[in-house]
This record gives sequence, C-alpha cells and structure tokens, in this order.
Amino acid sequence: DEGLVAGIRGVEWDAVETPSQFMENWCYDKATIDKMAIHYETGETIPEDLWNKIKDSRNFRSATMMLRQLHFSVTDLTLHSEFDPANKEGKTVHDVTQEVASRYLVQQPMEYDRFLCGFGHIFAGGYAAGYYSYKWAEVLSADCFGAFEEAGLDDDTKVQATGRKFRDTILARGGGKAPADVFEEFRGRGPSPEALLRHQGLAEPALAGR
Repeated sequence: DEGLVAGIRGVEWDAVETPSQFMENWCYDKATIDKMAIHYETGETIPEDLWNKIKDSRNFRSATMMLRQLHFSVTDLTLHSEFDPANKEGKTVHDVTQEVASRYLVQQPMEYDRFLCGFGHIFAGGYAAGYYSYKWAEVLSADCFGAFEEAGLDDDTKVQATGRKFRDTILARGGGKAPADVFEEFRGRGPSPEALLRHQGLAEPALAGR
C-alpha cells in the first residue's frame, strides 16, 4: 500500500544489500542444500566429498578478493571526497587508484592500468561514494547468519524462532527505521566482522590450521 517506502526504498545504502547477501549463506549449509539439490532420478543428495570441494572453493583466494573490494571502496571514497581534478600537482584519478592500491593490494597494478575507465558502478551505476556498501553488507549479512549458527542450524525450532525475528526486524522494517538500529534490534548489539572473517576462512582459528 505504501510503495514509496516498501522493499528497499528508503533503506540507507549501507544496508540495502544485506538481505540478498544473507540468503547466500544458506547455500553453504548442507542440510538446506540437501532439501533442494537432489538427483532427479536417484533422489541422492550431493556426495560428501563433492560437498567438501564446494565449501573449500568458497574461500579460494578469499583474502585477495577482500583486498580487491577494499581497494575499490577506498578508491571510490577518495575520488568523491578528497580528489580535486584541478589540483596543482597534476594528479590524475589513475594516480589515486595506484596510491590506494599500494596500501591494499599485494601486487601493484601496472602503470598503464586504466581500470577506472570501466568502473561503471561509481560513475554511472548509482554507487558513487557508496561502493563500500557491498563489503559492509557482507559484514552485516554474515553477522545476521551468525545468529542462526549460534542458535544451532540443526535445531529447527530455534532456527524458525530466529528466522521470525529476522523477518520482523531486518526484512520488515524497510526504511522505517535506521538500519543500524534495526540490526541492533535483531542481534542485540552492533555489527561485528568476526562472522565474515570466519566464513571466509580468515579468522585466527582457521588460519592457525593452515
């Protein structure tokens, strides 16, 4: 009935990607996948050895991908908040991305790299000074899924109860309440990157086993 504030309308950019990214976490829960990924003839579920390969592939070069997104995000914010095209030093937008890369990437881009020329998100795609929301939404969505993990993914009663709370807060509030307040209403605290780092194999316990 209220189209202008329905769905993601009115939701701050920081959190707009959270629900969609949250759902991706279920793709790595075996019990959930076993209810969907079933052989059409035999009724068999995905074999354990293949499932383990799928889970392992999730984190292939996950640290590299995280640095890549941070590079994009900081470049975007720097260009839209600090860069002056008329600067006296003659610095170009390509110089900016190289400077940011030196802080975030393991390997510096080639001098002739002109990635920015195709970075449509921040120039023509509506994400100007907002590209960081992709990574921040990953933090929020992973932390939201962490609530289900803490409840116990094998406990249907607790999962359902947590799901109803998720529906009544993160999904139902829309733009009617600040996302930070909605998140705290669901989790009982502010966001933490711990779940995302754990999911991507970058938390200390996971790294210690390598």
